[in-house]
Amino acid sequence: MRADAKKNYEHLLAIAREVVKDQGAEASLRDIARKAGVGLGTLYRHFPTREALLETLLRESFDGLKESARERETASSPDEALVSWLRDLVACANDYRGVIAAMVAAIEDEESALHASCVTMKAAGTRLLVRAQEKGVARTDIDGGDLFAMVGALAWLGDQPSSAPRADHLFNVITSAILKK
Repeated sequence: MRADAKKNYEHLLAIAREVVKDQGAEASLRDIARKAGVGLGTLYRHFPTREALLETLLRESFDGLKESARERETASSPDEALVSWLRDLVACANDYRGVIAAMVAAIEDEESALHASCVTMKAAGTRLLVRAQEKGVARTDIDGGDLFAMVGALAWLGDQPSSAPRADHLFNVITSAILKK
C-alpha cells in the first residue's frame, strides 16, 4: 500500500474506532465516512461490510487476548488465568457497545468476517477453562460454548445503562459459579 493510501486508511480506521466506541456497533457507516472526510465508496472499498469493519477494529484486541491466554496458560494459576482473561474479554467487548451480538452470531456463521477471530477467541478461553477443570478448580459441567455464552451475557450487561453499575458484582457472581470453591 502506498504511504499516502496507508495514512488515509489509518485515519479512516481511527475515526471508525472513535465513532463505534461512541455510538456502538450499529454506528452509521455514512457517519464514519463523513467524519473521516471520505466518500462512502472509499469506506466500502476498505470494509465491504459492517462485520469487516468490526473485525478490523477488534483484530488488535483479539490478537492481544489470544496471546495473553497463551501466556496465562503457564504463568498464572488456572483459576486466576481464566478469571483475568474473562475480565479482559468482557472489557474488550464493552469497548464497542453492542458488538457482542455480532460476535455471538459470528461463531455460528462461517461466512461472517468475524467468524475466524471469534472461533479463535472461543478456543483460547476453552483452553483456559479445560486447564482449570483439569486442575480441579473449575466446574466440569460447562464447556467453551457455555463460557462464551456467559461472556456474551456479561458484555450485554455492561451495555445496559441500568445494569452497568452492577457489572463488576455480576462478573464476580458468574465467575464464582464457574470456579469450585
